[in-house]
Amino acid sequence: MTSVGQLLAGKLAIVTGAGSGIGRAVCNTLASQGAKVIAADRNVKAAGDTVATLQGSEHVSVEMDVGNSKSVVDAFNTAKRHFQAAPTVVVNSAGVAIDNFILKTTEEDFDMVIRVNLKGTFLVTQHAVREMIDAGVAEGASIINLGSYFGKVGNMGQSHYSASKAGIEALSKCAAKEFAQFGVRVNTVLPGYIETPMTAFIPEKLKEKFIRRIPMKRTGQPIEAAEVIAFLASDKSSYINGASIDINGGIN
Repeated sequence: MTSVGQLLAGKLAIVTGAGSGIGRAVCNTLASQGAKVIAADRNVKAAGDTVATLQGSEHVSVEMDVGNSKSVVDAFNTAKRHFQAAPTVVVNSAGVAIDNFILKTTEEDFDMVIRVNLKGTFLVTQHAVREMIDAGVAEGASIINLGSYFGKVGNMGQSHYSASKAGIEALSKCAAKEFAQFGVRVNTVLPGYIETPMTAFIPEKLKEKFIRRIPMKRTGQPIEAAEVIAFLASDKSSYINGASIDINGGIN
């Protein structure tokens, strides 16, 4: 049952990278605000585990390799058969990081990061908007892409990751201009240091050094990114389009 006070009551949302981290937190937040959630992840078991934690029962997990166009189409078709509708909220949260210095980065690792982070965001966005237009539900739709603080400032050992996230921000701004005519808004959130499985491997000394640079003197939690994303997914943000919103505790 949904409440009239819920921000996303009646909306159908698809979230990539839903198996963990910010993606899982987004699924939980969207569901708590009344949305039906399609949890998409390359690891379909992890996506299923996310669905098992969601408030309400009208949710589904799908397997999706965001860097593969056939996998993207197949996942959307699976969701369409389940809901008989196209999603009007899209959160591109899937991402990978393979850290190394430029002189030691292999071509294969560079290609993998660009494939998942940037190409994946492009493929999911492209197919989602096509479905929205075909189904006649584009008006009022919202796409939220995950960039990164490091896409703005760069980071040693993360050249390909930073480049992919900078590309996502640029892609989002272009999409915002192109899709506004259909009623689709596109925005980017730029998380800083958020406690996720992706940041768990960072040595404690390096973590402490980074935290000292953050005015709020702490790391962020996935829910703090998810709450901003839920707002951007809702009609409360109806005149926000092409924006990039920092979620980083004030670091610059």
